[in-house]
Amino acid sequence: MALPDNGSGVPVGELPFPEIIELNVGGQVYITRYSTLTSVPDSMLWEMFSQKTTKGLARDTKGRFFVDRDGFLFRYILDYMRDQRLVLPDHFPERGRLQREAEFFNLPELVKLLAPKISKQNSLGDEGCQSDPEESSPSTDITRNLASLGAAACSSLALGGGDGKRSGFITIGYRGSYTLGRDSQTDAKFRRVARIMVCGKTSLAKEVFGETLNDSRDPDRPPERYTSRYYLKFTFLEQAFDRLADAGFHMVACNSTGTCAFAHEQTDDKIWTSYTEYVFYHFKARTYNGQNENQNNPITSSDEADYRTSLCVAVSNLSN
Repeated sequence: MALPDNGSGVPVGELPFPEIIELNVGGQVYITRYSTLTSVPDSMLWEMFSQKTTKGLARDTKGRFFVDRDGFLFRYILDYMRDQRLVLPDHFPERGRLQREAEFFNLPELVKLLAPKISKQNSLGDEGCQSDPEESSPSTDITRNLASLGAAACSSLALGGGDGKRSGFITIGYRGSYTLGRDSQTDAKFRRVARIMVCGKTSLAKEVFGETLNDSRDPDRPPERYTSRYYLKFTFLEQAFDRLADAGFHMVACNSTGTCAFAHEQTDDKIWTSYTEYVFYHFKARTYNGQNENQNNPITSSDEADYRTSLCVAVSNLSN
C-alpha cells in the first residue's frame, strides 16, 4: 500500500524528520511544523528538509538544525511560509535586509513583495536610501517630525547652549536578550547587547562620538545627510548616554518592543529578545551681538520640565 505524500515528494513514512522541528537561526530558537518548512516547493528550506537523510545538515550543541542567518528577521520568513502572506509592522525599517533573507531562502514571491516601489521622481538602488532622510523608519520619522516641531517649540525657549554643539536629534538603538528560567530567576547576564546603533545627521553623530563611532557600513555619507547605519565600537549603553550628556543632549523619548520564545520544550526557560530606541535632543541657544539669548531670559527648572514634557507628548502622538 502506498504511503501518503506530504508535498515534498517523499512518502511520509520514509521521512527522517519529526513532525515538530526545532531550528537555531543565528542564535534564535524557533519551533515549527515540518509541513511549514516544506510549504514552498524549491525553496531552500524545502530542499533542506526534503532529503532522505539528516546527514550533512548542521546542528548546534543541543541537536537543533542550525541556519547561519539573521535570527530576528527569520520570524517574518517563517510567518510567510505558514500562509504565503506578507504582514509587516508599520514603518518597518529593514525591508532591504529582509529582501536579502528572502533571496537566500529562495522565496521569489516574497522577494517581489519586498521589492521597493520606484516612482518617476525618485529611484531606489540596493538599499541605498535606507539611510536617507526620506526613508520611512521609526527612528528617522521621529527625528524628521520632531525636528520641525522642535524648531517651532524651541524658538522662544533654549536649554543649555553655548557649548558649540549644533542642534539636532540623535537616536540610539540596540537589540538585547535575556533568559528567564524557573521561578522567574533571570540569568545573571540578562542584558546581552551585541551592537549599539546610531541614527541621525552624519556630522552631528561624528561630533558627539568621535573615534568611538564605527562608520564602516556607510563611510561616504556626506556631513549634511542622515544615516541609520552607524554603530558604536563599545557595547555599554551607559557609556553612550554619558557621551550624549556631556555634549548637552537630553533624552526626550524612548520605545521598545519584545518577543518571547521557549529555549527548549523540555525546560521552562524562556528567551526574551527586544529592540529599544532612545531619542536624544540638543538645542543650541541663539546669540545676538555675541551674547547668549538666555542671558536676558533665564530658563527655570519648571520651564525645562514643561519643555521636556511637551516633546515627550509630541513623540507619543507621532508614534501612535
